[in-house]
Amino acid sequence: MGDAAGIGPEIIVKSLSDPQFRDSGRAVVIGDANVLRRTVTMLGLEIAVVDFAGDKEPTGSIEVVDLANLPSDLKIGEVSAGTGKAAGEFIEKAVDLWKQGSIDAICTAPINKRSLGLGGYSYPGHTEFIASLTNTNQFAMSFFAEKLRVVLLSTHLPLAKAIECVTTESMSNLIEFTNRSLSALLKRDVKIAVAGVNPHASENGMFGTEEADSIEPAIDLCRANGIEVSGPFSPDTIFLRGFRGEFDAVIACYHDQATIAVKCLSFGSAVNVTLGLPLVRTSVDHGTAFDIAGKGIADESSMSVAIKLAGELVSV
Repeated sequence: MGDAAGIGPEIIVKSLSDPQFRDSGRAVVIGDANVLRRTVTMLGLEIAVVDFAGDKEPTGSIEVVDLANLPSDLKIGEVSAGTGKAAGEFIEKAVDLWKQGSIDAICTAPINKRSLGLGGYSYPGHTEFIASLTNTNQFAMSFFAEKLRVVLLSTHLPLAKAIECVTTESMSNLIEFTNRSLSALLKRDVKIAVAGVNPHASENGMFGTEEADSIEPAIDLCRANGIEVSGPFSPDTIFLRGFRGEFDAVIACYHDQATIAVKCLSFGSAVNVTLGLPLVRTSVDHGTAFDIAGKGIADESSMSVAIKLAGELVSV
């Protein structure tokens, strides 16, 4: 359910209240039933919130594994150790249920990193948290936006440090990992493009040396190993080419290089997918939106697409 002080409960309730959405699959919420019921009331909807029925047939209600770990006087739109702790417990419970074979995939609503830290969890985000819970050493954040799939070389780092991460070793490892993980996920061979880190991919060394020093050698090494990868391409055009279907994935050199492109092209319909995990994990492409939480105006599109994609990837 994510951070209950944000829009997570609202976008979940809106998604699962759509009859057409419910007919397309089965979703169970890991969260707090009382918060979901209050959200249903706030939105003026007529749908029941019930305990997860397990192996029994779903009833058309919102099923929930109720951790009942949030206070009745929950303050919407505020950073809180209580909501951060609860959000961490939702994640831990979801992974436990997957380990038990009770669920097939996990779709996460947004968390607030400061609240999560105040709640006692020292992870920068879902990606690292779930990787730790599943003992996963090699993983990567990616975004699926229609035909565009972007894989990130680094995530939540200051830009200066992110550029330092662009090395031949790190890039070749990510290309190999992307080829292996995405091929397994899509059940076919994939075609990969790599974005340059500098304007116009340095224009043959005019605007930087990272392409010649690090990225090109990594691409050459991977191509020699049979991977269909090319680049580095100018970062101001390669994401659009990927969006149009020319490549199965584009590797981005740092966080905002990826997310600006994804959100401009597909905000509200893009999905965050963690590659390398032993389970399918998807998420929305936005944050907790504390400024509009509790107002009934949050757009549930990304949550709906993320839940549907989780089901599709499980069934591929």
